[in-house]
Amino acid sequence: MLPIVMILPMRREYNGGDRMSDLVTVILAAGKGTRMKSKLPKVLHKVGGKPMLEHVLDAADEAGAERNIVVTGFGGDMVRKTIGSRAEFVEQTEQLGTGHAVQQAKPLLNEETGTVMVLCGDTPLLTGASLKKFVEAHKETGASATVLTAIMPDATGYGRIVRTPAGTVERIVEHKDATDEERKIHEVNSGIYCFEAADLFQALSQVTNDNAQGEYYLPDVLGILRDEGRKIWAVAADDYEETLGVNSRVQLAQAEKILRTRKNRELMESGVTIMDPDTTYIDSDVEVGMDTVIYPNTWLEHGTKIGECCEIGPSARFQNVKCGNNVTGQFVYAHDCEIEDGVILGQFTHIRPNTHLSKKVKIGNFIEVKNSNIGEGTKLPHLSYIGDCDMGSGVNMGCGTITVNYDGKKKYRTKVGDDAFIGCNSNLVAPVEICDNAYIGAGSTITQKVPEGELAIARARQKNIPHWHDKRK
Repeated sequence: MLPIVMILPMRREYNGGDRMSDLVTVILAAGKGTRMKSKLPKVLHKVGGKPMLEHVLDAADEAGAERNIVVTGFGGDMVRKTIGSRAEFVEQTEQLGTGHAVQQAKPLLNEETGTVMVLCGDTPLLTGASLKKFVEAHKETGASATVLTAIMPDATGYGRIVRTPAGTVERIVEHKDATDEERKIHEVNSGIYCFEAADLFQALSQVTNDNAQGEYYLPDVLGILRDEGRKIWAVAADDYEETLGVNSRVQLAQAEKILRTRKNRELMESGVTIMDPDTTYIDSDVEVGMDTVIYPNTWLEHGTKIGECCEIGPSARFQNVKCGNNVTGQFVYAHDCEIEDGVILGQFTHIRPNTHLSKKVKIGNFIEVKNSNIGEGTKLPHLSYIGDCDMGSGVNMGCGTITVNYDGKKKYRTKVGDDAFIGCNSNLVAPVEICDNAYIGAGSTITQKVPEGELAIARARQKNIPHWHDKRK
């Protein structure tokens, strides 16, 4: 008998409440990933801008899964917190093999009579289209179990798929146990399976741990079902790279490169110009509009949406940025902000969270804008810090203007009206209001409200001392 299961509370209300599902996934995510040398669970390491496990869940959802059950172990609390309501969870308190891991999901699947697809949480390159094709093939052939395989250019170290003349799976033989003839086979086991639910668990109950590792192996189920006269089928993935697992930082980098290459190709085929794909890094969920040009050394990260006809980069980094059409930006760092149509972002600018740049705003060089709303057509030419500010349209901010928003204890807001003109090297000490069409003389430190249409000058009167040069000598 397999060890006792510990079940955690369900975190998801799946479609249909308590009704049976046509497709359920069990995703194995309990391993520590020793070769990662990390305090973070392996499946939470990010590729393409999000944890590997989220990529697997995305693919499962796209394939039509109505329920996803994640088997956690090492760092389970972190996994559950990260994934949240996207899945149900069971815990594998001891890592006693893949068969033991799947067995943990049995109490949640007692009423299921459909297909159970077993996935690995460290295979972020899987696509929903491939999994959907895999499930359909399983159902069409009437198999009790189906293995997703891969045709590897170099199959060294992988378990080989040995088929019968009829195409069914005769056995899976590990590399070390394979004959010279079997080692010539390039079709290998990916560790991804489809089972009919009832067949899976009746066979799992017969699996033993009578092996060198003392573990319960899921592939043993195939042999049990085959001996019972049930059909075991195998479907080869169209692209072997989709089945690659990640077990080390080196493999993580390889997966990252594959995902980014895939994303760049997808965007280029949809009408985006990427001048140098090798130095352009775009996360999986990023959206980019037609006729936008991406220059080299540019990062477009999780949550970012770029409109049409933009020019982004070189050396730009956008994180969770909503960007309109006809925006240009080079040598820019922008994150958690919104940029409307026609905005120009000059060199070495930092657009910080909760900033909203309205249409046709011009940001010059060496500008930082934080938690501010900037009105349409306003110009912030260069060398300014604008923080906690509500600024109207048509404003001209002179070089070196600073919103002084912090008194050492609390931050305050600055309000600047439409068509105001702020002279160079001015300090606006918040809380303060500059009304519509007001003017600020260059070099002023403003601490009080400036009424509409008035000019404020707040600087010491100039005094020239004659013969100063002679006295110094």
